[in-house]
Amino acid sequence: MALWGNNDNKGSGGTVTLDYSTFVVTGSGTTFGQTGAAAAGDVIRFGPKGEIGNAVIVGIASTTQLSIASTAGLSGVAVASTDFQISELPKYTVGDSRLSETNSGYAPHIYGVADAGMTAAQGTSYQLTHEGWVGVTTYVDTHGNLRVKTETLVAMSGITTGNLPIYDQDPTVD
Repeated sequence: MALWGNNDNKGSGGTVTLDYSTFVVTGSGTTFGQTGAAAAGDVIRFGPKGEIGNAVIVGIASTTQLSIASTAGLSGVAVASTDFQISELPKYTVGDSRLSETNSGYAPHIYGVADAGMTAAQGTSYQLTHEGWVGVTTYVDTHGNLRVKTETLVAMSGITTGNLPIYDQDPTVD
């Protein structure tokens, strides 16, 4: 069994509401547990571009209800009728404070990058060295310049991604 999957955009229809006290996510128009949709072990990314944060799914109760392991990787913003995405990104990244959206001063995100995305990023500040699971951290330096750090976390081919290039997915860049 692989430690990570190869799909960064696995079933994201509908909206979700999170009860922070019980770790229960309730969906509207969702298909949790169905073939090709959210499953235990996947990562749910809250917000239009995952800007509220990520959590690991630990159980599926029905097509409209699932439970997550922790809310530590979330910003604390209320999740009510919110967009979401499902990803097979490496689970260890959700609990890594260096890669957490709650790490103040930096905007780190993990993306699955296919060969086409890697090619599209060439010549930009998001230039990548390999397709696979990539950590992208953006920050503004002391001179007011946007800086981008990319780090290949898992080099692999065959990644399935959404249709946006990596630099269009980063919520810190307009």
